[in-house]
Amino acid sequence: MINIPEVKIGLVAVSRDCFPASLAVNRRKALAEAYKKNFNDKDVYECPVCIIESETQMVEALEDIKKNGCNALCVYLGNFGPEISETLLAKHFDGPIMFCAAAEESQNDLIDGRGDAYCGMLNASYNLYIRNTKAYIPEYPVGTAEECAKMINEFVPIARAIVGVRDLKIISFGPRPMNFLACNAPIKQIFNMGAEIEENSELDLFEAFHKHDNDPRIPDVVKDMEADLGAGNKKPEILAKLAQYELTLLDWIEEHRGYKKYVCIAGKCWPAFQTQFGFVPCYVNSRLTGRGIPVSCEVDIYGALSEFIGTCVSNDSVTLLDINNSVPADMYEESIKGKFGNYKHTDTFMGFHCGNTCTSKLSSCEMKFQRIMARNLPEEVTQGTLEGDIKPGDITFYRLQSTSDNHLRAYVAQGEVLNVPTRSFGGIGVFAIPEMGRFYRHVLIQQNFPHHGAVAFGHYGKALFEVFKYLGAETIGYNQPASLPYPTENPFC
Repeated sequence: MINIPEVKIGLVAVSRDCFPASLAVNRRKALAEAYKKNFNDKDVYECPVCIIESETQMVEALEDIKKNGCNALCVYLGNFGPEISETLLAKHFDGPIMFCAAAEESQNDLIDGRGDAYCGMLNASYNLYIRNTKAYIPEYPVGTAEECAKMINEFVPIARAIVGVRDLKIISFGPRPMNFLACNAPIKQIFNMGAEIEENSELDLFEAFHKHDNDPRIPDVVKDMEADLGAGNKKPEILAKLAQYELTLLDWIEEHRGYKKYVCIAGKCWPAFQTQFGFVPCYVNSRLTGRGIPVSCEVDIYGALSEFIGTCVSNDSVTLLDINNSVPADMYEESIKGKFGNYKHTDTFMGFHCGNTCTSKLSSCEMKFQRIMARNLPEEVTQGTLEGDIKPGDITFYRLQSTSDNHLRAYVAQGEVLNVPTRSFGGIGVFAIPEMGRFYRHVLIQQNFPHHGAVAFGHYGKALFEVFKYLGAETIGYNQPASLPYPTENPFC
């Protein structure tokens, strides 16, 4: 994937001066070796400075990890740890931070070999709080070298998303479509997360598109589209215009990214787009998203941001879908009931969008026209959607969203796309999420989320939940089990 950061985590051990420093140093070495053995030798840099109750050593460690290109930090309590200098390191490090601690090693070495890091984590967390410093702390942050190596590996996608968002520019084109308030949200939270946003008009985009008339690169992009579509290339006459539009967006990105490294786009696609450009942008959106440059539909700014976060976490392409329609009762009875575990009818729904899901995530695909728009417009100006059923498999449905009064909320729900023909149109799939009916009512509706949800292809709920916590989401909804009622759930139903 392009357009997402690589993470290098600086591993810094800390030691309280009344404990043997060798405990922290030797445990750090064992942790670094365990990470290399179980994962790789590129994610983690072992800092040689062990901080022992010293602000000066804190500065030395900070300078060392910066010099060695670290953009994330793991503070490792090899023993109780120096609560002041270890949290000063976190305060002054400009990037995502995690804390973990060493477990005791043997009942036969609990005199000079006892480190008390279990206790030290409590003081570390308190000091982080009074310094207003965020850090990721695993669910159980004390472990052996092998266990802490796994904790650090689980931090990698979290850190990748945090680094990405802080160096992200969201480029939008046009206001939301007419009579379409659903994805409207204040942009202040974008800046609070460290990202930037550049808002442009459709006219700016239209002008840039026409500056690419007869661009000599168009034939090569058309060839790439033909290879991507294969037998699904049912509208070859529209590919040159789509190629021109793709080049327009890619050039705009390079000319407008400014000081930011990563980009996502919130694009306009109706009502005037198709009549003026002469096509719909769905397939181009799918191609860029498939390469790691998310493009949301309908100027959905927080949808684009959500897609980018999912791309960083999964290191894979994502999509943005309408939480669209219920599964007909006869389809449920014939094709789902009893065939995919114990899913109830209300656990299922269809996720749909016109054609923005990339080819690699569809079971098969064809280039077609946008059927909904063609109900009111000439069909020839609605060409450019990518239609097909979404591949069956695990998914995570999620979204990060500002409310209208500027509070940051999120939701995460894991489920799957079922291997059930949709018998419908667009990029679409039959989804199943345990207790979806209750989640739909008491999270999506109750908390005023819009109808767009981002989809990551795999189960990434654990990492996404931590990313949203780190970014400051005040609430994170999820599909609670039947045994756990929602606060707004009617107990008499």
